[in-house]
Amino acid sequence: MAKGALMSPKQIPMSAVDRAWLRMDTPENPMMICGILALDRPISINRLKRTLEERFLCFDRFRQRVVDHGDKAYWQEDPLFHLDNHLHQIALPGKADKAELQRLASDLNSTSLDFRRPLWQMHYVDNYEGGSALVVRIHHCIADGISLVRVMLSLTDKTPEVKLKRVSSKPQARRKPASTLQSALHRLVDSAQVARDQARLFIQSARKEPNYPIKLAATAGSVAMDLLKLGLAPFEPKTGLKSPLSGRKQVSWGEPLDLDEVKACAKALGGTINDALLCATTGALQRHFAAHNETIPECGIRVAVPFNLRPLNQPIETLGNQFGMVLVTLPVEVQDPIMCFRQVQENMNRLKRSYQAQVTYSLLDLFGRGPDILERRALDLLSNKASAVLTNVPGPRNALYLAGSKLTQPMFWVPQSGTIGIGISIFSYAGTVQFGITVDKAIHADPQAVMDYFRESFQALSHAALAGRHGGHERKAG
Repeated sequence: MAKGALMSPKQIPMSAVDRAWLRMDTPENPMMICGILALDRPISINRLKRTLEERFLCFDRFRQRVVDHGDKAYWQEDPLFHLDNHLHQIALPGKADKAELQRLASDLNSTSLDFRRPLWQMHYVDNYEGGSALVVRIHHCIADGISLVRVMLSLTDKTPEVKLKRVSSKPQARRKPASTLQSALHRLVDSAQVARDQARLFIQSARKEPNYPIKLAATAGSVAMDLLKLGLAPFEPKTGLKSPLSGRKQVSWGEPLDLDEVKACAKALGGTINDALLCATTGALQRHFAAHNETIPECGIRVAVPFNLRPLNQPIETLGNQFGMVLVTLPVEVQDPIMCFRQVQENMNRLKRSYQAQVTYSLLDLFGRGPDILERRALDLLSNKASAVLTNVPGPRNALYLAGSKLTQPMFWVPQSGTIGIGISIFSYAGTVQFGITVDKAIHADPQAVMDYFRESFQALSHAALAGRHGGHERKAG
């Protein structure tokens, strides 16, 4: 392609961090964020299309394909874009039950997106357990999980009856292509959002507190130390959770927990909901090791947890990736539920005081600007230091409706990178906690069994927490 064409006004440079996620895509681990929205009844496919036209395709990224020139990547409007290339209506075979939907989701999660078109696909299933379901796949280079969950929830309403605007058959007016300077500025803003906020904070604090520059120097030392710790962290112990990957996924999800029960458990132990759920995850993996007669690692195992770096008041229109990863140690060697909870709590508190998320975000930005081989080697290094990816995203407190149908069970999975073959997801919705898992078929783990272990583990923790609280009251009363 001619050099002049590279700087065509129709091509918008991709940010370095988004490009890093683009280049992580492999046959074994497609870089897709996947979601399932289970609905209580079938919906009109035409109404769904109108909803997508009005609320989904208003984001430019979903009409743009990726143009990859090796050293640089760009977003470009797809001249042949048509919604029918991305939305497919299908039916489940047999009983059209949970097992069939899990089989479909497993197959789709194992299948890469078509890079000749905008990187997303939706499958509307019109016969799931008396209702319907929407299976969504979106490439990670478009945005991070938190942004995409917000985008998907923007398709919904608080009540079943909402009138959509009539969508014109004419192409929507798009924003004018940015100039080269504007594109560069946008790229800078995307990559340095957190740095800008920190700089503003520095100026304000330096005016108020003369010693602040000294404190900042200490902070810089802490960042350097966290980077060193990340690099020197030992590889994960060899367990059945770490195996060469086949690229074929198995997806499963459990019956939801009651959010009030999780809150009561966390409150009784003086911790957070996140602490309780991470402890339940730890217990589930303990049970998995025991079921396979596998020796439990003495130093625990680590999971990579996305950590949001996006300002919570940032408009939903701002897509892209703005998060870092932290390595959380799960103390699978601690059998007692309360002691396990305390260890998880301590590990999380230590991470909250660290700069690991900012460090990993900066590394992604660096890798996205460097040669492909550098990113591959760094990715292999980091993925050898975690056995799974775990996400915990808070969702809406009240039930929502999509095209007039009630959303009964939403689930989202982020991709696993490098040699990691397990993804665990936790999502709170309408007074419940949904949890799911995706496992590479080469890993000897039964995904449905792990989901059952998760529930068992939480119930054991909750029972011990509430029994301890009541016992404490009795001792105090005596």
